[in-house]
Amino acid sequence: MAADMARVGEDSLEGWAERARSRQSRATTKPRLAHGAGLRFALYGRMSTRTYQERESSSRWQREVAEGVIAGRGVIVAEFFDIGISRRLPWPERPQAAALLSAVAEPERGVDAVVVGEYERAFQDDQAAAVAAVLDRHGVRLWLPEAGGPVDLTSATHQALMLLLGAQSKREVLRSRHRVLTAMRGQARVQGRYLGGRPPYGYRLADAGPHPNPAHASWGRRAHRLAPDPATAEHVRWIFAQRLAGRSVAGIARALNDRGVPCPSRVDRRRNRHRTGEAWTLRTVACILANPRYTGRQVWNRHGTDDNSAASLDGDEQQKLAGEWVISQTVAHPPLISEHDFVAAQAIRAARPTADGSTRTYLLTGLVLCGVCERRMEAHWVNRRAGYRCRHGQTSSRSREPGRLKIRYVREDHLLADLAERYSLTGTLHAIAAEIRDRNITIICRATGSTVTHEQGTHDLGAPDDALFQQRMW
Repeated sequence: MAADMARVGEDSLEGWAERARSRQSRATTKPRLAHGAGLRFALYGRMSTRTYQERESSSRWQREVAEGVIAGRGVIVAEFFDIGISRRLPWPERPQAAALLSAVAEPERGVDAVVVGEYERAFQDDQAAAVAAVLDRHGVRLWLPEAGGPVDLTSATHQALMLLLGAQSKREVLRSRHRVLTAMRGQARVQGRYLGGRPPYGYRLADAGPHPNPAHASWGRRAHRLAPDPATAEHVRWIFAQRLAGRSVAGIARALNDRGVPCPSRVDRRRNRHRTGEAWTLRTVACILANPRYTGRQVWNRHGTDDNSAASLDGDEQQKLAGEWVISQTVAHPPLISEHDFVAAQAIRAARPTADGSTRTYLLTGLVLCGVCERRMEAHWVNRRAGYRCRHGQTSSRSREPGRLKIRYVREDHLLADLAERYSLTGTLHAIAAEIRDRNITIICRATGSTVTHEQGTHDLGAPDDALFQQRMW
């Protein structure tokens, strides 16, 4: 039976292909070294995402390229592969790359050289030269497919090659980002297309027909759009109605909790396992009130990252200014509120009830920041005047440092007077405050020098960078 199985194997298609491959390999490549012979290589590889890439396939092709570079010179004895890591991160901040550098620094290291399967997978800009220099100090060479072998840092040719590869790597990222973002901007503005992400509270996903991309449509993929969720849409309408009636965000959150309305994280537990789902919070209500998609317009680019910031490398998104949003030209899905009501809700600042029944209005709420702790200063009424204060160590999570003011105050009328003088603003205090909001001015109360400075938003105010305002204290 063993002879029959061998004969079947020899006559099979797989057997024939394997013999042909072996003959071709012997004719065109150098003989492979046995394990332990020649140089001992550590392979470094990387893939940037977990969702759209598959580890085994990505690792396999990078290893195959690397083995072609070192064929006849050594064997790979160790592999370090980073998953879900941006190449913008330097090697010491990548888990596997850092482990490789640590292994190389060991006196009894088990590798003689480091090889990568593709420059763009391992490096960006001048990272390769920096890593090669570190490895060289430990007597380890860096091998690149683009160099056809080891990198020689003393060679003018290799220096020029490293510069070219670094620029090409950065250009590839910029081109891809520009193409994708430009296409998405057009799809959102012109087509009003739903571009992914979780639907806002009050909506659910509905089928919108075949995917606009013919290839995707041929694979059976479908487009989606937002549709009102019968279970939660009415709560969104109620929230906006309460806000338009002048109710505070905290009051709305308390009312929702008292009524037993499930909060968004409880409604969608699958996407909110990291949240308790116990109750509505001020932030949750505020986010709903600030979401323009409830008007029926598709809005894209509300959140993003600065490509040069640490938040971008960590994947942390930040809220963008409204002027940077991409809003669809027409209504893309059924609205839950009118555009007029949404805009009106953004301008509401809930009046605080007082014992005598009067109302107190704070014109700069949310615009005054503490330069010490970088938090928004809370509105505070004292001596029959509106003002703002920051209570260090009492309302913050960080302990008060020695020498820091315990409570910091600034008067609203003094801030408005300084800003009006600096920018030649006239009219009532309400008109001046409205102009300040329109210009996206943020007032920062510095700890040193008792000053108040401003930072510009997206509009050019034509003011010098060192514009300072004297802070007057109570």
